[in-house]
Amino acid sequence: MSVGDPADDRTGGGDYYGNATRRLSNEHLWVEMLARAGPRIVRLGLAGSSINLLAETPGEGWDTPHGRYDLFGGHRLWFAPEDPDRVAIPDGQGLVVEPDGHGLRLTGVAERPTGLVRSMTVSLDQRGPGLEVCHALLNSGETAIELAPWPITQLPLGGTVFLPERAATDGHHVHPNRTLVLWPYTSWDDPRFRPRDGLLTVEALPGSGLKLGYFNDQGWVGYVRDGVSLVRRFEPLPGQPHPDLGCNVEVYVGSRYLELELLGPLGVLEPGATVTLLERWEVGRVDTSAEVWALAEQIESR
Repeated sequence: MSVGDPADDRTGGGDYYGNATRRLSNEHLWVEMLARAGPRIVRLGLAGSSINLLAETPGEGWDTPHGRYDLFGGHRLWFAPEDPDRVAIPDGQGLVVEPDGHGLRLTGVAERPTGLVRSMTVSLDQRGPGLEVCHALLNSGETAIELAPWPITQLPLGGTVFLPERAATDGHHVHPNRTLVLWPYTSWDDPRFRPRDGLLTVEALPGSGLKLGYFNDQGWVGYVRDGVSLVRRFEPLPGQPHPDLGCNVEVYVGSRYLELELLGPLGVLEPGATVTLLERWEVGRVDTSAEVWALAEQIESR
């Protein structure tokens, strides 16, 4: 596949609630990104299906000291630790879209408050229903910034999040090897969260805010909804500092959507330097009648 003339049935333009888009597609998968705002991925689906696997939140956003920030929906790149005055910088215009191998590179403008330039390179896998997303943060300013790359994917409610972790082992060990971090508004009694030995699950049902995080050394997280799984694979980096008491995976469930979040290591980004986070997305159909462990095995083994 190549990226070229919009008349080509494998790539082209479209519309997302009044916002121009660019689209990549092949015989396995299609993905749609905003063409002038972002970088944002706003739609994703299996070939032959018009169903968007990502959440759509048109009109949702909030006012910031720098102007209105539009959430749009789908997938975005933030950076941690979270500071509303630095991370939610309006990005409704100025995006540059360029061909990059079998995909597209989306590059935002340099942000005045920080000097950061956010970008994503999105490439479809020609062998199966998958894609790579390489996130990058470039410090084009004159001041070093402490941060961690933080890609966030908004997903529609109604499914189940799969969060693998280490299982208990026999014998006496003097050091801990698992963590779980809860945000202040999250209740231990929330029935949507279910810890198991070796697997945490979160039911994405509407309700009061629920957010939790942990360090995932298994290298994947998944979401299953309506018989389709979305698995995000990444490289865990144990031993390096991470934000939010050591989290590299976080989940937020609210009243309208789910957010499944990855975080890279926390470090100092010097002027002129770039930090990246690469992940692979895999999409497939699964048998949701299977019990939870069998379902976890289905999506892990893709």
